[in-house]
Amino acid sequence: MKFTDGFTRIGPSAVVLVVALLSFWLLAVAMKALPVGTVYAVWVGIGTAGAALFGMLLFREPATVARITCLLMNVGGVADRRLASDH
Repeated sequence: MKFTDGFTRIGPSAVVLVVALLSFWLLAVAMKALPVGTVYAVWVGIGTAGAALFGMLLFREPATVARITCLLMNVGGVADRRLASDH
């Protein structure tokens, strides 16, 4: 979204909208087969990790030990939630 410059740039804005729609569609597809809590936890976890990783790679945000540790804990929590579900 940062590349959209407040949705004033058409190309990046279109990419963001298409990817957001795809993300919601995939969320809905996953909810057909899995529990809502599990699907939502994974969806949010992917978004959180993706945003942090893209920030570090594209915008040179600092990749500190604390940030990497929190990302790993986030991924671990999502994996734990998936393993603990009934499905």
